[in-house]
Amino acid sequence: MQAVQIMANLAQQLQSELQQRNIMLSTAESCTGGWVAKMMTDMAGSSASFDRGFVTYSNAAKMDMLDVSVQSLEREGAVSETVVAEMTTGVLQHSQASIALAISGIAGPGGGTDQKPVGTVCFAWQYKGKPAHTSTQYFNGDREAVRQQAVIYSLQSVLDFLKNIVLNEL
Repeated sequence: MQAVQIMANLAQQLQSELQQRNIMLSTAESCTGGWVAKMMTDMAGSSASFDRGFVTYSNAAKMDMLDVSVQSLEREGAVSETVVAEMTTGVLQHSQASIALAISGIAGPGGGTDQKPVGTVCFAWQYKGKPAHTSTQYFNGDREAVRQQAVIYSLQSVLDFLKNIVLNEL
């Protein structure tokens, strides 16, 4: 199955889960440039489960829109679990959502280092009032492939998060 079809299927499943639980999702995306938000809003009726998406590509946007601390950005860099966790906290403070997703990574072709090679992507999911869950993944391929894999991983992970974690905590 093609990546775009996988993304569409996952977004549809996630929308259904969110609507069944009457939960709103908001996103903060860096390397994916709003692709998760696009997938979530491609479907009719998405306003019942998707509140808003923040595209915070620059560090200034992360600080201005999501209250990410300059100290975290300077100490760990934008591509870090600390920063994506701060991004989800900011999303929840600046939206009507109950659940937030944040993504920041190095899609390439440049920008990678020995410590954070191209394909490194950090994710965070957070339910309002609960601590963030974070993950770092390493994807292969060109810029498009890294971004597609990041969108697929994030949609699947939020879906799993809703099914497995949030239900036990609500």
